[in-house]
Amino acid sequence: MSSSERNTPDPSPRPGRLTAAAACAGLEALALVVGGVYMLVMGLLGRPDSPQQAEMGGITLIALAVIPLLAARGLLLRRGWSRGPALVTQIMALPVAWTLLRSSGPLIPAGIALAVVAVTALVLLVNPTTTEALGIRGRDSA
Repeated sequence: MSSSERNTPDPSPRPGRLTAAAACAGLEALALVVGGVYMLVMGLLGRPDSPQQAEMGGITLIALAVIPLLAARGLLLRRGWSRGPALVTQIMALPVAWTLLRSSGPLIPAGIALAVVAVTALVLLVNPTTTEALGIRGRDSA
């Protein structure tokens, strides 16, 4: 397959499940950026126990947001490679959601929201309609 064939958009409409999976990944990227900016601001202007740790945590969250953001873009463009990073992001989100659920106060609703988004995205990403739209074939169909 030449590069011009690979870059030609698929004329069929994008399945709703694929769009929803991309939206979930994009939402997680947005949440990571917001959390990272919050940590940076609090590290610079607030009074954290360790300003350096807060700043580094903020930078790390912003850097980690690149993964689901690229996965969301790849899913929207129907790139088969994007399913892997999207799946890994969702699997990594589950222990974070569990940790938030075991905490107290306002972190519990954040844990519930993260768990719902991660499980929803996982279900959407392994759906046969999604894998077909991404051009991913099973071992038997080679």
